[in-house]
Amino acid sequence: EVQLVESGGGLVQAGGSLRVSCATSGFSFDDYAIGWFRQAPGKERLAVSCIHSGRGSIIYSESVKGRFTISSDNAKNTVYLQMNSLNPEDTADYYCAASAFGCYPDRFLYDYWGQGTQVTVSS
Repeated sequence: EVQLVESGGGLVQAGGSLRVSCATSGFSFDDYAIGWFRQAPGKERLAVSCIHSGRGSIIYSESVKGRFTISSDNAKNTVYLQMNSLNPEDTADYYCAASAFGCYPDRFLYDYWGQGTQVTVSS
């Protein structure tokens, strides 16, 4: 059974940091890209960052470049998203997802999704 489980969300003040995690199981970690998406209330789900350990690729959206860092621990089949210099516009539910296609921003290319973790940044 494929599983992606996010954790680490919470409430933080503007300028602060959080690290969210995505623990995966049930598929070959090296064969899939793991992407982070976020969805603010009333808005569409947008790509934030992605990593493909097997291909050595990493991408970031322009809105988080320089503030967020994605990494993976292949021994634990887990992907992390370190979020620094957070601002209220980063408030959203954060989801991780797995794609056999690779790191693309199109959410419809992702086969498996986690349940999400909420991140709230107060001003």
